[in-house]
Amino acid sequence: MDMRPEPFEPPAPIPRTVPPSKLEIIRTVFRNPLELWGTPSYTLPWIMTSFFGEKTLIVNDPGLIKYLLVDNAANYRMATVRQLVLRPILRDGLLTAEGWVWRRSRKAVAPIFTPRHAKGFATQMLAQSQRYAQKYEGADGAIFDIGNDMTELAFAVLSDTLFSGEIVTSSDNFADDVDDLLHSMGRIDPMDLLRAPSWVPRITRIGGLKVLGKFRRIVRDTMDLRLKRMAKDGDGAPNDFLTLLLRAAGPEGLTMEEVEDNILTFIGAGHETTARALAWTLYCVANSPHVREAMEEEIDRVLASGADPVDWLDRMPWTRAAFEEAMRLYPPAPSINREAIADDRWTSPSGEAVEIPKGVTILVMPWTLHRHELLWQKPRAYMPERFLPENREAIHRFQYLPFGAGPRICIGATFAMQEAIIALGVLMHRFRFDMTAETKPWPVQRLTTQPANGLALRVTARRCASSPS
Repeated sequence: MDMRPEPFEPPAPIPRTVPPSKLEIIRTVFRNPLELWGTPSYTLPWIMTSFFGEKTLIVNDPGLIKYLLVDNAANYRMATVRQLVLRPILRDGLLTAEGWVWRRSRKAVAPIFTPRHAKGFATQMLAQSQRYAQKYEGADGAIFDIGNDMTELAFAVLSDTLFSGEIVTSSDNFADDVDDLLHSMGRIDPMDLLRAPSWVPRITRIGGLKVLGKFRRIVRDTMDLRLKRMAKDGDGAPNDFLTLLLRAAGPEGLTMEEVEDNILTFIGAGHETTARALAWTLYCVANSPHVREAMEEEIDRVLASGADPVDWLDRMPWTRAAFEEAMRLYPPAPSINREAIADDRWTSPSGEAVEIPKGVTILVMPWTLHRHELLWQKPRAYMPERFLPENREAIHRFQYLPFGAGPRICIGATFAMQEAIIALGVLMHRFRFDMTAETKPWPVQRLTTQPANGLALRVTARRCASSPS
């Protein structure tokens, strides 16, 4: 008999049972879009609805998702509202560029993120994780904001691997700067919902312009430093992401403005998704003793074997499953937005047709998709067992989208997965993370799924553990 307690059900908004008024929609979208969705979004395969007179198709059917994001992706561009939010921050970075600009940026960046190349970063990821773990030495039982800490750790990994440690900034307040940027610039303004032109001021974002300017200065200083080194050292300059982008600049390649936009995208947002997912994982594991026990046994065994960190992802199925389940419940990117370029039509295997008019907004929301009652058993519960190798076949490829899908799938997915497993392996081998009376996170959508109120956990050394070599 299985004597384990019921699985942990982490905090999340309860689905609405009454449709919100227009005023409620504006307030909720500005405060926290995750609180907007009603019961139909978690129980129906698709819904055609309307927001402020604009038709919107909310999609949770894996077959229809595949059609929209893969089979006929050419008919669906970035949604207007999404671009109104993101383009002021990232301009023509990889997340927001479209058409030819996106294609040439993707081509320029792709070589650094091939699985073979990404695996080459494992040693640096291990070293940065070990270095960051020293923060917890001697603070036995102290409480830390793990949300901030994982942002700092992910930034250290990104800086070392993609920029060879040459981002021109001190990371002392970097987590706070990212929070400020996303809090002020990464939310939907009422003017966005009304589809006001981008030149109309967004009052809610005025406070974020100073932080955005700071990030832009960091990028320009970083570019200038590397260009000087490339001119001086030639082939002796690091052959990393930064050099790759700068070498891609020129009449036939990227403009210097596009290089700047892509560097900002990776500095400001490229590490943010991994950082949030790591923090949510440690929180969920702290509330799931049997999961933590399985992870600790697995991590200790793999590290004791002396396995190369490049192999940890394959040799730690429980650790990987714990991370993937945290991304299911708290998807780093909680919504995928598209807009139909021309009329379209999709027919389900049962013969039911979905008419998709030109101009309709498409919402594929990992937040609701990952909690959908038609697709998941106990959808609100934290159950990493779903992602163990023997159970993965039950999960449809398009019912779980932590990194998106189709041509615009996250280019750094392999990088992020490897980074996360190495970080969890180092941290959980040496320390245990526990709940405190102050641990009261609430998921809020600010580009990523962030823990409002911080994520306070108590950190205690594991007496039986030794530092991995």
